Amino acid sequence: MKKSIAVDMDGVLADVYQQFILKHFNECGETLKLEQLEGLSEAVAFPYLLKHVHSPGFFKTAPLVPGSLEVLLELNQKYDIYIVSAATEFPLSLGEKQDWLHEHFPFIHWMQMVFCGSKKIIHTDIMIDDHFKNLDPFEGKTILFTQPHNKNAASGRHQRVNNWEEIKNILLP
Repeated sequence: MKKSIAVDMDGVLADVYQQFILKHFNECGETLKLEQLEGLSEAVAFPYLLKHVHSPGFFKTAPLVPGSLEVLLELNQKYDIYIVSAATEFPLSLGEKQDWLHEHFPFIHWMQMVFCGSKKIIHTDIMIDDHFKNLDPFEGKTILFTQPHNKNAASGRHQRVNNWEEIKNILLP
């Protein structure tokens, strides 16, 4: 029997930081660098965050996190993969996230997509996420995907990775 992996979407597959930086530039005319955002929560780093995540097209047009497509394709052959997103927090995102997954990850079947409120209901063997609030209560193996909001925090029991190549090295030796 294959092991199962819950893979977060925003900040792990979808590069929402680049999306927020673009929206911030369009809103304020200021170009932000990732280094400026280290240690800041997303809400502090992007004052217009709520406006953007409730705007049509925000999630549908997010760029891919580099390396995610190739590695997830390989992982999908060896593991039972589930894309898990706390999408119900932003109801407009539900259809956009599904469309985004169909466009960028056509090998992910609709039965592998889990849109929920709390990820505490998820019981896979492994979880890959960029938020401690999702990883901390999880009982299986946890992989913390580095993003500016978590970069300066101690990873605790979570194995930290900086990119998809590192995930590949851990899960596809």
